[in-house]
Amino acid sequence: MNLTELAARLGLETVAGDTEGREWHGVYAGDLLSRAMSHVKADNIWITIMSNTNVIAVASLTEAAAVVLAEGVELIPEAMDAALDNGITVLSSKHTVYELCAAIHETETRGA
Repeated sequence: MNLTELAARLGLETVAGDTEGREWHGVYAGDLLSRAMSHVKADNIWITIMSNTNVIAVASLTEAAAVVLAEGVELIPEAMDAALDNGITVLSSKHTVYELCAAIHETETRGA
């Protein structure tokens, strides 16, 4: 399943970048940047409530498929600029990190 399909199923809003045709494999959820830097793998979705430029830098470094901002968090303007400049896809949701992880797990498990 690609990011476009996942975004549609979970009601994720695209904040920056493009989901079209982008595949993802695996999810990491967490807010500690140093931990994310060592645990987000290439093509992972990273779910966080952090919204600063360091998140974009870590997403770029780890080659994450996308950052998903939970709980209605919005990117600060500098982070938005960095995401656009670096081609980082950022999605947004009103749901909690737990709810997003559970929904993604259910989607993967059911193959829906």
